Amino acid sequence: MNETQPQADRLLHLATNASVATAVLLIIVKLGAWGLSGAVSILASLVDSMMDALASIINLIAVRFALTPADDEHRFGHGKAESLAALGQATFIAGSAVFLVLHAIERLLHPAPLEHIGIGIAVISFATVVTVILLGIQRYVIRQTQSTAIRADSLHYTSDVLVNLSVIAALVLSGLGWTRIDAIMGIAIAGYVSYSAWQIGWDAVQMLMDRELPADVQGRLREIANQNSQVHGVHEMRTRQSGRDYFIQMHLEFDADMPLSEAHGIGDAVEASIRAEFPNADVLIHHDPVSAESQA
Repeated sequence: MNETQPQADRLLHLATNASVATAVLLIIVKLGAWGLSGAVSILASLVDSMMDALASIINLIAVRFALTPADDEHRFGHGKAESLAALGQATFIAGSAVFLVLHAIERLLHPAPLEHIGIGIAVISFATVVTVILLGIQRYVIRQTQSTAIRADSLHYTSDVLVNLSVIAALVLSGLGWTRIDAIMGIAIAGYVSYSAWQIGWDAVQMLMDRELPADVQGRLREIANQNSQVHGVHEMRTRQSGRDYFIQMHLEFDADMPLSEAHGIGDAVEASIRAEFPNADVLIHHDPVSAESQA
């Protein structure tokens, strides 16, 4: 996270606006392709794009709310709106998977020949290229901001690329005479979409429940604190994440004879070092005196 707050805000707005625009564009082209071909696999991709559009709109609203500064009633900010948006995305995506399975089963029981397969392949190929461009934008924004909501959005657009490739395969095989492969592929797509929904929902719930930061981040925090030779140890460290913000609490151990003002100054230096590496960190340090005997 090496962007300043205004730059990060602009990147988040760029990512959410691009996501909504992409979803709307893909709905239009896929609707036309489905109307011409009648393929269940294209319908699967169309429904997925409709869910994408709804999820992306929710994401856009949530990110803008999450960027609202802390106030008297939300002293820790509004960052968890991103996790709520991710949870909403998971719900919508899971619902679309159920619809796809039901429609695919109906087509398995009552198979029908596909038409205009070439147009379908061309449209889905176009959708894949557009989605890959969006993913490039999202990956850059994630690297710069560590946004939970954009990461969830990127995950389901990544699944879209795989869905699109599966649709192309289904259309090609259907054109070769495999009449039921379209519906079978639709069910497979629904299964993968469900798995993506589970991943998004699980991560969102864990963040809402204040899961600790990853072990590598906690280890790095301890390293930063212990870099100061006058810090004799770190204990009772607590961490959590809300949106893009890290909340970190730790107890630092100092020589019992050290004046409180000096210990406080060292604590401030440790906090500054942490914030230099994690700019969105809110750090609370408690100063604990330790005797020479306990250090031994």
